[in-house]
Amino acid sequence: MSKGLGNIMKQAQMMQQKMARMQQELEERQVEASAGGGMVTAVVNGKQRLVSLKIEKSVVDPEDVEMLQDLVVAAVNEAVKKSQDMMQEEMSKITGGFNIPGLM
Repeated sequence: MSKGLGNIMKQAQMMQQKMARMQQELEERQVEASAGGGMVTAVVNGKQRLVSLKIEKSVVDPEDVEMLQDLVVAAVNEAVKKSQDMMQEEMSKITGGFNIPGLM
């Protein structure tokens, strides 16, 4: 194996280790988003998993279930987007801004 190829392999291994640590750290980090002026709040971790969902009692109206559903969807989608942005930011720190296919 040439010295250049050995260096590339070593760098790839180091990047893989950094990515594994980052993924573990992201699973522990959380982002929050709300809809309806805070009536519905969603918390998502760095792995895009919904961790918690809070719904204010005053927004629960049996006559208007559609509004509640829309607020839940909006809050969850915004929290997932924030989580994805957080992951993208952390990934760019590791890859130096390079877009490496298959990593995201």
